[in-house]
Amino acid sequence: MAASLYRLGAWTCRRRRTVLVAWLAVLVAAGALAATVGGSYEDEFSIPGSRAQRTLDTVAEQFPASSGTSAQVVFVAPAGHQVTEYRAVIERTLAAAAKAPQVAGVVDPFAAKTVSPDGRVALATVDHQQKRARPEGGSLEALEDVFRPAREVGLRVEVGGPAYADSSGDGGQGTEVAGLLIALVVLVITFGSLVAAGLPLLTALLGVGATVAGLATAAGMLTLPTTAPALALMLGLAVGIDYALFIVARHRSQLASGMPVAESTARAIGTAGTAVVFAGLTVVVALAGLTVVRMPFLTAMGLAAAAAVIVAVLVAITLIPAVLGFAGDRLRPKPGSRAVRREAADARPTMGARWVRLVTRRPLVTTLAVVAALGVMAVPVPGLRLALTDSGSAPAASTQRQAYDLTAAAFGPGFNGPLLVLADLRNEGDKQSAATALAERLGAVDGVAAVGRPQLSTSGRYALLTVIPETGPQDERTEQLVTAIEAAGGESVSVTGVTAIGIDISELLSASLVPFALVVVGLAFLLLMVAFRSLVVPLKAMLGFLLSVGATLGAVVAVFQWGWLADLIGVSRTGPVISFMPIILMAVLFGLAMDYEVFLVSRMHEEYAQSGDPQRAVAQGYRASARVVAAAALIMASVFASFIPDGDATLRPIAFALTVGVLLDAFLIRMTLVPAVLALTRHRAWWLPQWLDRVLPNLDVEGRQLDRRSSVVMVR
Repeated sequence: MAASLYRLGAWTCRRRRTVLVAWLAVLVAAGALAATVGGSYEDEFSIPGSRAQRTLDTVAEQFPASSGTSAQVVFVAPAGHQVTEYRAVIERTLAAAAKAPQVAGVVDPFAAKTVSPDGRVALATVDHQQKRARPEGGSLEALEDVFRPAREVGLRVEVGGPAYADSSGDGGQGTEVAGLLIALVVLVITFGSLVAAGLPLLTALLGVGATVAGLATAAGMLTLPTTAPALALMLGLAVGIDYALFIVARHRSQLASGMPVAESTARAIGTAGTAVVFAGLTVVVALAGLTVVRMPFLTAMGLAAAAAVIVAVLVAITLIPAVLGFAGDRLRPKPGSRAVRREAADARPTMGARWVRLVTRRPLVTTLAVVAALGVMAVPVPGLRLALTDSGSAPAASTQRQAYDLTAAAFGPGFNGPLLVLADLRNEGDKQSAATALAERLGAVDGVAAVGRPQLSTSGRYALLTVIPETGPQDERTEQLVTAIEAAGGESVSVTGVTAIGIDISELLSASLVPFALVVVGLAFLLLMVAFRSLVVPLKAMLGFLLSVGATLGAVVAVFQWGWLADLIGVSRTGPVISFMPIILMAVLFGLAMDYEVFLVSRMHEEYAQSGDPQRAVAQGYRASARVVAAAALIMASVFASFIPDGDATLRPIAFALTVGVLLDAFLIRMTLVPAVLALTRHRAWWLPQWLDRVLPNLDVEGRQLDRRSSVVMVR
């Protein structure tokens, strides 16, 4: 692989104008396609084949008006007045709402008796024809215009519900820029050169632009969740900058030793580029592995993020060498500069050299200390609760959050998450009497606040009932209530709706965590064993990954459920975190952890292959790569952290978890635990049974084949 990438780097450097034009053409073409045939993103959380999903499909067939999404409209009378005084205005407003695009029907609060006991609050429901979370066709925008007359006469009108589920964030563009500025500062400090610092940012932005435009085009043909482009943007920026950083750092190191620009470019791609390809493939495989969970929205998120990583790898091994060719000797460190002094044989000990000497002086003590610290951080993990987000997690000032809070205060938290109960009455004689009896039976179930009037399907076979729980949609007791309702109703009764499907999704994802972790850990072991011809290295990496994941999830519980530092990062309400956060964390953090493992350990393995001295290999390999790995981790963490303040309730915990996970994994696992374990195991760290060594393919991650080349490819 190293030799092939060496030749690719030489060719792209030689044909740099052609390569640059080709990438710019790709970016322009992707943007043009996105503008012409691109579509919008939509959240459609479902589990094909689950009981709640099958029930919802039946509801869609038998009760079309009740199968789409819905908006809840809360009317609040001024202090000292009651909503009945404004009944005529409210009814005219709802009549106009019924004519809005994509609206299937409206539930009048006075007919449904959804007026608060004090008479100040009325709750109406606007049902939509579309099932997607946020209806298209300008429906919600039209509703905003419809409610203006009611507000003008003094009524307070707030709108929320499932139709507003994905409209709680603004994208965080301002903080994303701040993250890029932090990345630029880290790059300037790392390289000591504005030119060298700017290259990773520019190439990463080009790759991310092409990826986001490609996803927008795909959204016109496929169903992609709203979190897919945000996750792709976040991950694409992070790995794009990091991959470029590794290659540019290797290139400048070689230039500092006097190597010609063309040869250094090709060798940087053959060595650091090989590690980039290997690391990128691990991220892609982990993200693509999300397809095994068999949830369409999670598969779409994983594949979108994997596409961003693939583009970042392609940019790194094709565009980067072309740009390095354009930069020429401008990237060569000046004589006497810090970069040149670092390459000298008698260079003064760096901070990294002093740190590795400290952690390897007592390797067993270091190992136990790191394991204990991360173990303590992981203590809260058993209390982790998962759920889909709802309007209660939206910013406190948003209309959907206001509607959520007003509804809970006036009618009870269960009105924010009603359950749909479908009953099969084919074995009943008097269908209406059977449905009424079922409603009475369900009303007596502990935890049920109210049961709506049963609706019969046109065929008379099915009855649909709306059950209002006493507890909110994210309350554990609501989950227990779903089971209790099905037990009280018998085999002919099943529960569905947004809340029930959310419970099914959370249960399935919780059950998938351990199998997915085993697959990811097994993959890590196999890939690292192939790369480093070792059993200790992959075993250590596997255990380190599990430690960092456990500690990160513990931090998530402390912040998002216990409320520690919640105000600092803008968490408006503590409670369960988004259901797919842990599995996304595992997939992404696995790939990123392998990035740092490969870049750090490959230099150590390279030194060991040359000297045969395990202690020297750890010290020299660490000295050569620690600074770049630390910079890469800080850059990646700053990019992820930039999505926390203004991210919505779905993205914020993911961004927070990735920020914490990268910092813990890079600095405690890779840069502390790894050298300590390798120093502790010495020669055994690089041992592999001979029979296994003969069977496994040789990827040459360190690029040793390049040192055996008898001639140098000359590049103009």
